[in-house]
Amino acid sequence: MSARGMLSVVGTAVGGLIGWNDRTPPADAATLRALFADMGVMIGPDEAQLTEAVRYFQTRTGLDADGEAGPETVHLLVRYAAEARETHRFQAA
Repeated sequence: MSARGMLSVVGTAVGGLIGWNDRTPPADAATLRALFADMGVMIGPDEAQLTEAVRYFQTRTGLDADGEAGPETVHLLVRYAAEARETHRFQAA
């Protein structure tokens, strides 16, 4: 197993210990675009734009800004998108 693969496994295990027990969706492009859209960030079909959006999100949230949507990045995207949806729900009421 590569070092990156081992870190991913360890990160997922640690995430379970610190409360990341929500089911994390796959990190496919369509899911990532939908999560960003929930936060009000529209990303076109260009993969470079998606990678840059992931990198920017990682930078803003204190993650290693590698542009890859690993488990920790996707978990935070899910959390932020859920909070944005909840905020929009309250604003609409």
